[in-house]
Amino acid sequence: MLTMDLPWSLVCNDFAQSTRRSAPPKMRGPTMIKKSEIGAGMYDPHSSTEPTEMDAAVQSGAIHAALEGIVTIDEAMHIVMINPAAQRMFGQPAAQLLGQDLSVLIPGALRELHRAHVQKFMASEVAERPMSERGQLMGLRADGSVFPLEAAICQVEASSKLGGHRYFTAMLRDVSNEQKLAAQVDHLNRRMRMLFDLLPVAIWITEGESVVYANSACARLFGVAQRESLTGQSIYALLHPATHEQVREKVAHALASEDEVLPMHGKIARHDGSSRDVEMVVAALPDHSRTLVQMVLSDITKQSQERRALLASRRTLRDLAASLVDTREEEQRRMARELHDELGQRLTALKLELSVLEGTETPCVPSARTQSMIQMVDDTMAATRRISMDLRPLMLDDLGVNAAIEWLAHEYERRAGLQVSLRCDPLPDQLPQKVLTALYRIVQEALTNIVRHANATRVAISIVHTGSSIELRVEDNGAGFPEQPLRVPGKSFGLIGIRERVLMLGGELSLGNLPGGGASMVVKLPMSGTDSTGEPLESAESLLQLLAGAAPFDTLS
Repeated sequence: MLTMDLPWSLVCNDFAQSTRRSAPPKMRGPTMIKKSEIGAGMYDPHSSTEPTEMDAAVQSGAIHAALEGIVTIDEAMHIVMINPAAQRMFGQPAAQLLGQDLSVLIPGALRELHRAHVQKFMASEVAERPMSERGQLMGLRADGSVFPLEAAICQVEASSKLGGHRYFTAMLRDVSNEQKLAAQVDHLNRRMRMLFDLLPVAIWITEGESVVYANSACARLFGVAQRESLTGQSIYALLHPATHEQVREKVAHALASEDEVLPMHGKIARHDGSSRDVEMVVAALPDHSRTLVQMVLSDITKQSQERRALLASRRTLRDLAASLVDTREEEQRRMARELHDELGQRLTALKLELSVLEGTETPCVPSARTQSMIQMVDDTMAATRRISMDLRPLMLDDLGVNAAIEWLAHEYERRAGLQVSLRCDPLPDQLPQKVLTALYRIVQEALTNIVRHANATRVAISIVHTGSSIELRVEDNGAGFPEQPLRVPGKSFGLIGIRERVLMLGGELSLGNLPGGGASMVVKLPMSGTDSTGEPLESAESLLQLLAGAAPFDTLS
């Protein structure tokens, strides 16, 4: 099981690998040694024969070549053999150590305790034992410095020809450098842990489903007092159930990929039972087994709440815009009808009366005066008809949208000099009035924009019924749209109004340029005319531009 500090070792992985400790040396014993095996670097107090005949054999053997220090003592704890590695370790040659008490290699304060441990081992029936079981073993160099050791000791029985004496051999390893490196790694771990704890964003590290590390910001995010209380818990106990499947997919993908950082949005379950919206970034840590995953969690609850409130506000704004547009269209319909029916009829009656007056010989009213009055009435009737049509053409209600658009195209041809080609498929009779009105107003605004900005001479308009939707396409041979046509200062109001009309009805707007030059606008409106997109108005300015409507013909110049 990993400990909390494991991630910090992983941060310094390559450094830590070089400081990994191996197990203390292990002895194979007991074994028998012969007199002939006692050679250079060995001292036998029980023999009167100088050990010189097998010097070459011993020096070429495993003991002489071993990297670990090897020291052999007799039952009186006198040193009878020490190999070159041990001589280098303690900084003394064999000539100075052979025959000496083992305590010369042990610091003064530890000699009695060490002697007691060795005597206890000599008295036991145990063949071998690691010395680390008795605590940290320390050695004493010739210069008086003390260093840590790892050691294992075993019994070695001499053959009966040599009197059956017992010897005890210890294999030693100097771990002072390893402890220094381990201390450096521990120092780096503490610094990295402190750095991670000071970060303002929540970070946790997981192995499998369990949290093995969490910083202080993570504890605050989950509403717990101590970050250690998160360690060992399943991440899925800390995440909202709706987030589980997505997190599993991201974690599996991160572990399977190389150096990929995967963002996602989700929810967490706090200690008090509440939930928070978070943005999570998932990445695998570069450990050799690739089992550790780091997750950075940012609390975006406030931003989410503000976004939801903004979307609700904009939805209300769109509903208001739709209501105001419907109200305006109804008012324009009423005014156009009154201008046509009331004022138009009265002007017609007045013209008839003046015509009668013109045919009678009345000295007090000159004929020229009567003709001037009739001309004024004709002009007034024409102006009234034009105003009525600009407000809302009565043929839109009486004859349908195709006839109204056809009349609109003829008017632009007559007044603006455009060549307008028109193709309108028959539309269903049950089409909502707001869809018909939107089609007419969009064509009206598109033609107005073409006259004002495009410098075009030809325009093609088509309305196609495609099952559940209606597609309106307007193309010209003018200058085309700029790179961001909806964001041109002072020149995007008409297009913004078109876009808002389309979005209010749940439709789609596409703006682009034709390969051979000119602009293309494609509008798709659902037959139901219901807003299902949920896309918000960008600002109150969009509402104002939408309510402003298309420019009347008398402002095109």
